[in-house]
Amino acid sequence: MKNKELTILFDLDGTLIDSTEAILESFYFAFKDQTFDFDGDDEDIKKHIGYPLEIMFENLGVEKSDTVKFIESYKKHYRIISEKKTVLLNEAKEAVLLASSFARLGIVTTKTTKYTIPLLENLGIYGYFETIIGRQEVVNPKPHPEPILKALENMKLEPSNNIFMIGDTKLDLIAANEANIIGVGVLCGYGKEEDLKQYSKLIAKSAIDAVTIIQNNFN
Repeated sequence: MKNKELTILFDLDGTLIDSTEAILESFYFAFKDQTFDFDGDDEDIKKHIGYPLEIMFENLGVEKSDTVKFIESYKKHYRIISEKKTVLLNEAKEAVLLASSFARLGIVTTKTTKYTIPLLENLGIYGYFETIIGRQEVVNPKPHPEPILKALENMKLEPSNNIFMIGDTKLDLIAANEANIIGVGVLCGYGKEEDLKQYSKLIAKSAIDAVTIIQNNFN
């Protein structure tokens, strides 16, 4: 029976889905489209996944004043390939199904909702979430608590220790701590275990393991 007192918010990239190929390909497209000489490699890009695009491009050497053009190029390509080159992580759907059996669910991501909703629909899990907070719904993305607080506002909830944020990077866990909810780190994505452990004592291998921890210890 669903416990209405429990709520689970999920990050997307590296937590429920793997869109690495689409992200990398779109970055390289943007660099080429903007005639930018990027001297890094895949790993240089991947270590910044989870941050907003403008921050990612800045961290990869693009001038702040030019990031808007690069983001436009990125999205021009991403919208074409994202559904085809995005898959659910192993047992991610099972994690969502299990979580939905005892908790209310939401998504908190730095992807824009414009691309998130079609992805979730294509992957067959869109209907399980009461709210989806993407980049354009907030002024301050994770690690700021605003995206989590916005999700709770939409769900008519106040922060409490019955609310959980499952994510694969320290950004998710910092945001959870700042929003006064419980962060659960997962090792199936882009974050490093030592970084996650700085911000949460709850670390799981994957989303299904994280949901099971919540079910067994807090339900």
